[in-house]
Amino acid sequence: MEPRENILLIRLKSIGDILFTLPAVHVVRENFPDAKLHFLVSKEHAPLLRGFLDVNEIILLDRATFRSKNIFAASAGIFQLLRRLRKQHFSLAIDFQGYGETEFLSWWSGAPQRLGNVYKNMRGWTYTETSSRDGKIHPAEGNLELLRRCGLRADRIRNEYILPADALAEARKFFATNHLNPEKPALFIQPFTSNPKKNWPLENFLELARHFHSRGAQIIFGGGPSERAAMEPARAAGFSISAGVPLLVTGGLMKLSTLTVGGDTGLLHLASAMGKRVVMLMKSNAAGMCHPFQHANWTLTPPAGKPVSEIQTNSVIEKCARAFADCEAEANGVNLPGSSQKK
Repeated sequence: MEPRENILLIRLKSIGDILFTLPAVHVVRENFPDAKLHFLVSKEHAPLLRGFLDVNEIILLDRATFRSKNIFAASAGIFQLLRRLRKQHFSLAIDFQGYGETEFLSWWSGAPQRLGNVYKNMRGWTYTETSSRDGKIHPAEGNLELLRRCGLRADRIRNEYILPADALAEARKFFATNHLNPEKPALFIQPFTSNPKKNWPLENFLELARHFHSRGAQIIFGGGPSERAAMEPARAAGFSISAGVPLLVTGGLMKLSTLTVGGDTGLLHLASAMGKRVVMLMKSNAAGMCHPFQHANWTLTPPAGKPVSEIQTNSVIEKCARAFADCEAEANGVNLPGSSQKK
């Protein structure tokens, strides 16, 4: 019996960009059903890969060690990684990142066939096949285009993130502890992004929360550990706060909620990949922007040239109300026009 073919996939960061490789990972699996897929990712984002069921093995890059002043630890870490990459005898490496260091790692892997996204003219020399980044298409579509250009079939496009059962169980515990009922309508609000310029004002989110809470919806405010203090106005208003729970537990909370609303952030892309309905507030949903994949209509944008903060609260309320209605219709078995996945 011949050994399984080993294929290396590379995307180090961040949450949204890693999720944008998911449709391409599905395509790789469909083209190589018997291969062992290895995914090289930064250590801090490794938990996210648990929902990539096509991936067989996760290879970690500990960037914190490399950034430390401990030269011996950093050297040991990089040599261990390089040795691990070489010993797998990869037949194919696909670099979705396209950075200089990831190009080097794909070359070092020894894979005779190396595919890579190219962002700068001076890069890409060590790839055997390349695709130049097209700023007019969605990043997830760009990853698919890389595979198509290199001869892989991409007949059926899927974007299916499977949340681990233990994360969903922890989310159910959070619901129970906070007297929330997963059988009733719930709105998960993710008010903060990685860039303050992409944030909608917290006071607007509070107004949105009060509106739907008064109409029977349960409210959860999510966020990272560093955002707990900023969440105090929401806590003082009596809303449940999940800031600081692990990433996949947040995924479980969004999975149990009816609708997730927030800015242009990776968590909303996670909800979308789980088949949940989202409303994303972003500056533009034009071609090439990072709207929910295959669902540009799940966004709300300000007037041209205006910041996200200029989006009117009434507009968000109306958008969310329509989304709630769509979710209820689908729960009752009504097929909505343009629906390509569960919401």
